[in-house]
Amino acid sequence: MAQNATIYKVELSVSDMDRHYYETHKLTVAKHPSETDERLMIRILAFALNAHESLEMTRGISTEGEPDIWQKSLSGELELWVALGLPGEKVLRQSCSKADQVVVYSYGGSAAEMWWGKIRGSTTRFENLRVFNLAQSSTVELARQASRSMRLQVNIQDGEVMVSVEDTILYITPEPWKDAA
Repeated sequence: MAQNATIYKVELSVSDMDRHYYETHKLTVAKHPSETDERLMIRILAFALNAHESLEMTRGISTEGEPDIWQKSLSGELELWVALGLPGEKVLRQSCSKADQVVVYSYGGSAAEMWWGKIRGSTTRFENLRVFNLAQSSTVELARQASRSMRLQVNIQDGEVMVSVEDTILYITPEPWKDAA
């Protein structure tokens, strides 16, 4: 018998001084049975880092051919494709051809570094691709904050991210590995 997704209710307040974006989002996030707390919290963080009124969580990990988060125009064109983890070159090529902008948030410590070492050279042709790495120490601590009902405050300034959950404040610096051309 298949397990059901676990539903998380998230109130996400974003203050992004770099993009002049200030908004509170009420999110209902389905956590797939095979998804870890770490990946769930990185999805929420990635949403905050790219927050926009048209940004949406997708069906996620269980759906091939879709990113974790996307933003579509009013006419249905993919403006932004956000992926998590360590996607292969084929996935990157396909996503870069489908969307105006593609952002990947890699995580996993040495596994992410090995992945980037192997794939870096093949990404130079993708002018609409940005890749950021999230330090394992930060993502593990972020995972510890997961709960079925959360209120998160995310402040972004000069590329630095402060995440406040209850009485805990975390500082995360996404490391840019590749910028769009």
